[in-house]
Amino acid sequence: MRVRRFLPMACGLLLSCLLTGTVAAAALPEPEGPVLLTISGDIGRTNGEGVARFDRAMLEALPSRVIETRTPWHQGVGRFEGPLAEALMRAVEARGDRVRVVALNGFEAEIPRRDFARYDVILAMRRNGEFMPIRRFGPLFVLYPFDAHPELLTEAIRFRSVWQVTRIRVQ
Repeated sequence: MRVRRFLPMACGLLLSCLLTGTVAAAALPEPEGPVLLTISGDIGRTNGEGVARFDRAMLEALPSRVIETRTPWHQGVGRFEGPLAEALMRAVEARGDRVRVVALNGFEAEIPRRDFARYDVILAMRRNGEFMPIRRFGPLFVLYPFDAHPELLTEAIRFRSVWQVTRIRVQ
């Protein structure tokens, strides 16, 4: 009998929380290794004080893609692997429609989020099967599939192809 009386009250409380937005999204796990990427801004899931920090293992656990393409910065076709940028945005529950990507040297570029889904942009972590060191565009490189979409060979897209990525701010 008590369960029957409690059930409507519990359902009402849950509905009230959902309508008022007081149910928090599950937090991301804490990174166990060195942090490669920090995401801030208009995001719903974090694992720190308003930020989402990712180590290599966390990034590798996201849905990923392999892109075989030439780039304006490499000779020949390279095989790049890494998490889909849009999967990363879903993981942090990004709400903005633009991101500001920041490199280790302070270089910044603004990227429309629609690029991520439209072109299956990745954050490349490996090139030709090996992790990319800092001196060779790593540890993370915003990579568009240039060969699959010749329209991407523009100055604007080259500007968005940030390497040595360390931070992303969702706007």
